[in-house]
Amino acid sequence: MDVLTPAQRVYCMSQIAGSNTKPEMALRKALWSLGYRYRVKNKLPGRPDIVFPGHQIAVFVDGCFWHKCPKHFVVPKTRTNFWMDKINKNCERDERVTKELKQSGWKVLRIWEHDIKENLPVCVERVEALLSQ
Repeated sequence: MDVLTPAQRVYCMSQIAGSNTKPEMALRKALWSLGYRYRVKNKLPGRPDIVFPGHQIAVFVDGCFWHKCPKHFVVPKTRTNFWMDKINKNCERDERVTKELKQSGWKVLRIWEHDIKENLPVCVERVEALLSQ
């Protein structure tokens, strides 16, 4: 049973950021400081977090909970069926979007939020490696 009223739950859920998260901002700031220029507003499938249009590179920063990180994901203890259905659909959508972008000639890089938090320089190197191809 939920301890919050429906209105309180709606408010709490509305406060969860879908973009401009701390890991995403950290990666963007690091890339920008190295002179890399990118776009964040785009109409590509899946709405990548960072786009390098000239190189046709799309970078996604995936949250450990929302995208079912193999290292950190923990099955929710309440409303398990609801959450697992939602998260599994997110994962299916991620696969579909990645495939669609690759078929359109884009290079796709997915970075876990924990990778950015644990070792930002390695994440930046992964982006740089794609940019230098």
